[in-house]
Amino acid sequence: MNVAQQESGSGPLVQSPRSPPSQSPYITVSVLDPAKMGNGVQAYISYKVITRTNFPEYDGPEKIVIRRYSDFVWLRDRLFEKYKGVFIPPVPEKSTVEKFRFSAEFIEMRRKALDVFVNRVASHQELQHSEDLRIFLTVDEQTMERARSQETGIFKKKPSDLMQIFKDVQSRVSDVVLGKEKPVEESSPEYEKLKNYVFQLEDHLAEAQKHAYRLVKRHRELGQSLSDFGKAVKLLGECEGNALGKAFSELGAKSEILSIHLQKEAQNLLMNFEEPLKDYVRSVQSIKATIAERANAFRHHCELAEAIKFKEIDMNKLRLTRSEKLYDAEHEYEELKAEGAEAWRRFEKIVKLMNEEIVRFQEQKTVDLGLAFHEFAMGQAQLANSIANAWRSLLPKLEACSS
Repeated sequence: MNVAQQESGSGPLVQSPRSPPSQSPYITVSVLDPAKMGNGVQAYISYKVITRTNFPEYDGPEKIVIRRYSDFVWLRDRLFEKYKGVFIPPVPEKSTVEKFRFSAEFIEMRRKALDVFVNRVASHQELQHSEDLRIFLTVDEQTMERARSQETGIFKKKPSDLMQIFKDVQSRVSDVVLGKEKPVEESSPEYEKLKNYVFQLEDHLAEAQKHAYRLVKRHRELGQSLSDFGKAVKLLGECEGNALGKAFSELGAKSEILSIHLQKEAQNLLMNFEEPLKDYVRSVQSIKATIAERANAFRHHCELAEAIKFKEIDMNKLRLTRSEKLYDAEHEYEELKAEGAEAWRRFEKIVKLMNEEIVRFQEQKTVDLGLAFHEFAMGQAQLANSIANAWRSLLPKLEACSS
């Protein structure tokens, strides 16, 4: 039995790997069966990751591995470092509150978010053939642990250091957009339009997610109030031995049933409405990190262009004085030109990828958020109908008592 089942005391959860298509290239991933490993501060949750694919590099149609949260973070960080210009899907945040780390609700939300993350990577044309993704989906736990521990540079940093790096990236982008910082930066209308869109989208998504959280909280509070009210009215009904007592008992029973409906709808709102909104807030933050990489690439190109100009001035001076240093200066100049050309190619590649990525992101956002809002509206309609029917069924008996 997995952790979510142990915590909630419910029966087995029906979870199964996705069924892949039988023809054409495919790769599908399922993140299943969260299980608590270890004790105390060393405790963590492991997940079974099942991959089905006909990609030749996977050497077989199915792979089953055990992964932990830090392995997913490793994959995200590797992809972010290697695929400049691509919007790397986000991983869910790490809980900083100890008492929530192993709650059934938190574990299920994280499992679902990790499943979304790895399938977005696997379905992305640029990322799905990544060697890092193949490693993540195929190697045993010991090999995976060694891969994490052998990282260098940015990958060697502690999680807290990486979080600071991403915060610094966010801060730099915000400063650029707000005009607090005046670095050399491209100023094309398309680029300005992209930045404004991303920052406005983040604000609107965060606001919608905040109110979705309040809706979940309100449903839970109302459900608890109805449960408490139902118990109180049933006790009141027991004091009466006539039709009024029976009506009160039925009123209490209906209130308790409606309490269950509200609690279920609160859970549905959390998983299928608030969480998708929160996921897209994280996605926009990933886009902002890519914007920062684009700004860095442009800045690096401009710095090299300035260095080339100064080197040309130096060479002209050396020619006039017929200095022996001219040969070395010309060699450095050629190296700078080559580096500058490469920097411009890297920047252009990032721009090209980002133009493609923003179209893909908007198309996927339309689908995902459309589904989330459809689930929200349908759930609210069903709940309202259940509440109306429940109260309506009591009206004849209560009217009979009052008359």
